[in-house]
Amino acid sequence: MKYYLAPMEGVTGRIFRNAYHACFPPLDKYFAPFITPNDNGRLSPRDYTELDRDKNQGLFVVPQILTNHEDAFLSTAGTLKEMGYREINLNLGCPSGTVVSKGRGAGFLAFPEELDRFLDHIFSGTDLKISIKTRIGKEQEEEFERLLPIYNRYPLEELIIHPRVQKDYYKNTPRMAIFAEGFLHSASPVCYNGDIFTAADEGRLTARFPALDRIMLGRGIAANPGLLYEIQTKEPVAKDKLWQFHQQLYHGYKDFFLPTSGERVVLFKMKEIWSYMISGFSDSRQWEKKIKKAQTLRTYEEAVASLFEEDGLK
Repeated sequence: MKYYLAPMEGVTGRIFRNAYHACFPPLDKYFAPFITPNDNGRLSPRDYTELDRDKNQGLFVVPQILTNHEDAFLSTAGTLKEMGYREINLNLGCPSGTVVSKGRGAGFLAFPEELDRFLDHIFSGTDLKISIKTRIGKEQEEEFERLLPIYNRYPLEELIIHPRVQKDYYKNTPRMAIFAEGFLHSASPVCYNGDIFTAADEGRLTARFPALDRIMLGRGIAANPGLLYEIQTKEPVAKDKLWQFHQQLYHGYKDFFLPTSGERVVLFKMKEIWSYMISGFSDSRQWEKKIKKAQTLRTYEEAVASLFEEDGLK
């Protein structure tokens, strides 16, 4: 089985994936949070830093592009090729209202004819490998009946299916009957994405789809960075390993943001990851409040140290 890290905006960036890679079993691919390209294909300074291959050594990173403009996609693909990348991903899954309102991400799914023309253009315009991360529709799951034949016309490196529609956001249950249709009838290799939070979740998925050979982990690995370890060993991750990960992540953010942006940005980044990780601790509400109230790095460090010392994992 191949395991991938999902591209989660603001969460699974360069510092997160390097901290993860230093502490836990390596993932087969690390999909970077999306780039929104400009017309000339130049990356922002932030994107260059995120995707600098020297800062991602030992990781198979796949950049993700969010656009509905063919030329912008191809210009950005050209820049990424110059940086040494040979595989890129198209975002057709982001459910954010601001993204969807511009016809990007999952919003592009509402325009299948335009999407078909877009795919024809980009596959004709680059020799890079292209994968697609998609939802199954914008409004209704029946939309996937029209989308899958479009995907099947192109030589996708793989089709990553999150079996929700855009209006589901991350609520409701993944629509597994539609995923089953996609898995059975896709002309490209299929990767599953969605609601794998525990080793038991992964076991149920693979029992239902024994031929499935790739899974993307997102919110589950943000909540429990030791999830792949638990899947592979059938053992719970030790609290000291989570502490090691926390320290790697925290010091990574401090080193990068503190000199130029100050404590506030470091606190914001750490509080964001704790909105996921706190669910793994027994008395999560109490500690979540203490972490949220921290206004300085010192009070944050004291709260987190007390959490790891006094509380247990679920």
